[in-house]
Amino acid sequence: MISNQILQTTIDGLKAIARVDLCVVDTDGKDVVNTTGHMPDVVKPARDFAQSPADSQEIQGYQYFKIYDEQQVEYILVVLGTGDDVYMIGKMVAFQIQNLITAYKERFDKDNFIKNLLLDNLLLVDIYSRAKKLHIATDVKRVAMIIESAQSKDNNVLEVVRTHFGTNNKDFITAVDENDVIIVKEVDVPDMKREVEKTALAVISCLEKEGIMNVHIAYGTAVGEIKEVSRSYKEAKMAMDVGKIFFSDRNVVAYSELGIGRLIYQLPIPLCKMFIKEIFGGKSPDDFDEETLTTINKFFENSLNVSETSRQLFIHRNTLVYRLDKLQRATGLDLRVFEDAITFKIALMVVKYMKYMESIEY
Repeated sequence: MISNQILQTTIDGLKAIARVDLCVVDTDGKDVVNTTGHMPDVVKPARDFAQSPADSQEIQGYQYFKIYDEQQVEYILVVLGTGDDVYMIGKMVAFQIQNLITAYKERFDKDNFIKNLLLDNLLLVDIYSRAKKLHIATDVKRVAMIIESAQSKDNNVLEVVRTHFGTNNKDFITAVDENDVIIVKEVDVPDMKREVEKTALAVISCLEKEGIMNVHIAYGTAVGEIKEVSRSYKEAKMAMDVGKIFFSDRNVVAYSELGIGRLIYQLPIPLCKMFIKEIFGGKSPDDFDEETLTTINKFFENSLNVSETSRQLFIHRNTLVYRLDKLQRATGLDLRVFEDAITFKIALMVVKYMKYMESIEY
C-alpha cells in the first residue's frame, strides 16, 4: 500500500503546479492527506459520494473524484473549487494518484516475490508462473549482494539504497530482516566481478555520505536461472559471516574468495577443539608472544621465504632462523616445511573461528 508520506508529497507537488488545494480522504470521509492545513467538513458528502455510482460529482462548492484500486474505491479526492478548469485538474490528479497506487502495488508484489524467492518459500512451478506474471526475466544472470551496517537498525538503509540504486527495472532491492539489505543484481557484462565490486563500492560511498558508517557487503556467485537466486543469497550470507572472521579488514567480500575459511566455518566446534588439542596438546597457537606471532604472519605473507621475511622484519636472517627453530621446539612444527606450515596456518584460522563463535554466543 502506498504510504501517506508519498501521497502528501504527490499532492503537494500537484498543488504547486495547479495552484488548487487538494484533499484525499478515505471512503468514510476521514482525512488521509491534504494541502489546506485545515480539513474542510467533507465527511458526510464523501461518504455519500463513495456509495453513489458516480465517478465524479460537485457537492457544496467542491469537486469529488473516486480513486480506484482494482475496481474498488480506495480514496476520495476532494478538489476545493468548481468549474471546468477545476474539474480537469481533479481528473488529472485522480489519474496520477491511481497510477501511483498501481506502480507501488506492482513494486510491492515484486518485492514479496523476491523475498520468498530468496528464502526458498516458493515451489518451482510458482517461481516461473509468478515471474511471468510480474514480467521478470527468468534466464538472465543475477548475483545476490548483502549490505550490512552496525547502524542498520537506526538508519533507513533500505530506503537510501532504493533511492539511489533502485531506479532501473533490472535490479531488485529488498530486506528479509532488520539487519540486512539485499540487492539482487542483474549482471550482463563479461567482467561480472568487476561490475559487482564497482556497485558495492558505490553503495558504501553513498551510505557513508548519508552518515551510515561501518558498511560491509558480501556477494555470492552469479546464477543464470531465477530459481538459483536463493543459492547466490545463501553464498552471500556465508561470505558475510566468514568475512567477519577471516577478512575483517575488508568491507567487500566475495564468496568465491573465501578459500579454506569456507570449509573451517562449516566445522563443528567440538571437532575444532579436538584438532587443536591433537596438534598442540594443551596449548593454543595464538598464545605466543606478539613478536612470535608477527614473525609467523609475516613468514606466511612472504610464502615461507626466509630472506624476504627477515628483510621486511628488519632482522638478520639468522635471527629469523633462531625464532623458527624456537617455534619448532615448542610446537613440533617446522614452518619451513610446507606441510607443517599448512597445519599451523589452518590451526590459526580454526582458533580464530572458535573465538568468533564464542563471542556471538555471549
